Amino acid sequence: MRNTRTMFPAAGLLAVAGLLLSGCAGAGGDSSDGSASTYNVYALLPQGTDQPYGTTYLPAMQAKADELGIKLTITNSKYDADTQASDCEVAVAAQPDLIILWPAVGDTVRPCLEAAKAAGIPVTATNSDVNPEDKSLIKGYSGPDTYGQGQASAEMMCDAAAGAPTNIIVINGLTGNSTAINRHDGFADYIAKSCTNITILAEQPGNWNKDDSQIAASEMLTSVGAENVQGIYAADDTMVAGAIDALKARGIDPSSLIITSIGNTKLGNPLVISGELYGTVFQSSSWDGENAVVLAYNVLTGKPVEENLFMPSVKVTKDNASDPSVAPEW
Repeated sequence: MRNTRTMFPAAGLLAVAGLLLSGCAGAGGDSSDGSASTYNVYALLPQGTDQPYGTTYLPAMQAKADELGIKLTITNSKYDADTQASDCEVAVAAQPDLIILWPAVGDTVRPCLEAAKAAGIPVTATNSDVNPEDKSLIKGYSGPDTYGQGQASAEMMCDAAAGAPTNIIVINGLTGNSTAINRHDGFADYIAKSCTNITILAEQPGNWNKDDSQIAASEMLTSVGAENVQGIYAADDTMVAGAIDALKARGIDPSSLIITSIGNTKLGNPLVISGELYGTVFQSSSWDGENAVVLAYNVLTGKPVEENLFMPSVKVTKDNASDPSVAPEW
C-alpha cells in the first residue's frame, strides 16, 4: 500500500562548490570531519552529470555521504537496463554494506534485487521506485511521490477547467519506467474519479525527450483534430516544452489551452511565468540526492524507516512561480 503520509520539508541549499564527481566511480572517502568512512555503498544510477537533474542530485548525494561517513561508488547506466544489470553484478560481487538503486527500467531490476538479497546486501530505491511486486525486496524508497505528482498535475488541470468540458492529449514518459507509469496513473486516476468533465482523447510516450514529444504531440493533434483539443498533460517539463513547440508550429497560442506538467525545471518555470504552461509540480533534485543517502544511513544504523520517504509535491502556477521557495534547481 502506498504511504502518502510521510512528508519532509525540502532540503536547504547545499554548499557544494568545487565538488567533483565521476559518473563511473565513487568520490567517497573521509567524512567531513576527517574521520575514516564507516560504510561502503554502491549507488546504481541511470544518469549522472550528463543530464541536468544529475548535476544537482549528485553533489547533494555526495555531500550528505561525506557528512555521514559513507563511501559511495557511483555508476551511470544511461537508462540502459543491460548496463545497469552488469553494474549490479559488480556491486554484489564487491559486497558493499548497502546498494542504492535508481531503476533504469522498473520491470528489469528484480534479478538485481534477488541477487543482493541472496548476498545479504540491503537495497534502497531512490528517485524512481521499484514495481509494487518488488517492494518486499527493498528496505525503503526515497524520492518524489510520482503517483502524487501525477495527481497534483491533474488537480491543477481540473481547477483550471472549472467544470467545463475539456478534451486533452497526454504525453507519457519512457514506456516501462516506473516514474512514467506512476505519473500517468496518478493523473488518469484523478481525472477518472474527480474530474469527469475532462476527456483524454489520445496518449503517446514522449520518452522524456523534447523532440520526441513534439512529434508525438503533433501526431495526436493531427489524429484527433487540433480544434478539438483544449488541454495537454505531459509527464515532465522537457516533454511539455516539446508539446508547446508543436502548438506553436501550428500557429496555436499555448496559453489558450490548459497545459500542465511536472518538474518546475529551468525549462518549465519560465513557461509558467509566461503563461504558456498553466502549472507544473516542483521537484527538488537536491532533496532527492540528499535523502537517498539519509535513507541508506538510517537502514545501515538500524533507525526506524518508513516504507516511503516522499518529497513534497508543490503545485506551481503563475501565482507562485517566482517564489524563491520553488526556485528551479535543474
